[in-house]
Amino acid sequence: MAYCYLVSVTRCGVPFYLMGYSLLDLTAVLCFFCCWVGYARFARQKAKTTNCIARCLHQHRIHWMEQLIGREVRVAEAALLANLERNITFFASTTMLVLAGVLTLFAQVERLEAVIASIPLTAPPVHLLIQLKLGLLTFIFVMAFFQFTWSMRQYGFLNVMIGAAPIDKSGTNSHLRDYANQMAVVQDQAAHSYNYGLRSYYFAMAVLCWFFHPLLFIVASLVVVYTLYRREFKSKAVMAITAGMQLLNEERQKLSKN
Repeated sequence: MAYCYLVSVTRCGVPFYLMGYSLLDLTAVLCFFCCWVGYARFARQKAKTTNCIARCLHQHRIHWMEQLIGREVRVAEAALLANLERNITFFASTTMLVLAGVLTLFAQVERLEAVIASIPLTAPPVHLLIQLKLGLLTFIFVMAFFQFTWSMRQYGFLNVMIGAAPIDKSGTNSHLRDYANQMAVVQDQAAHSYNYGLRSYYFAMAVLCWFFHPLLFIVASLVVVYTLYRREFKSKAVMAITAGMQLLNEERQKLSKN
């Protein structure tokens, strides 16, 4: 595999530099970002017209918040939200530990090169490329940490809204129904941030494959997209959540008629 090394090039009087990389590495990185950004936009648009985890759980959250408005005792809601926040806190703390490990590897690049070179069928390690790969991993986990902490803050906002929610046992107050919908929106946004953080972990697994070979990196990026699509749109969990949403909607229509 031919590599370009610190070659100065001048075009139209503007100098620029080609660092140590191959065209295949550049293609792999472009494929990776296209998969990550492209899938995020695809999932967001498709969720508007297709039943998926995000769309169906949003309806479940609306039902949940509407039921909450009619309850005097809200201990169950507090316990459920505390459990959700514990999961996010776990990932946020884990992300900090992973970041510490990745940053430590910057001081062990030569040793990492030796380990990669000892593995059969891997691409020849390049010092600059190893640093770029570690830099990409650092960027991904920093973004994941931001998403997890923002999700935690939004769940805190939701707790405040639940604490301020009045009681309406009759369920006829339109203003309180709208308030329940807004609580569901806040919870939905918190769940989206949590989901974005989890996706970062998935795509970080793909970046690990880049340490061995750029072709493996491309394949791993595509496998991650396929896995996310299957789990968010075609899994058995999605089918069960969709069926539950439809049953709740039918019950809601019956109650509205009565």
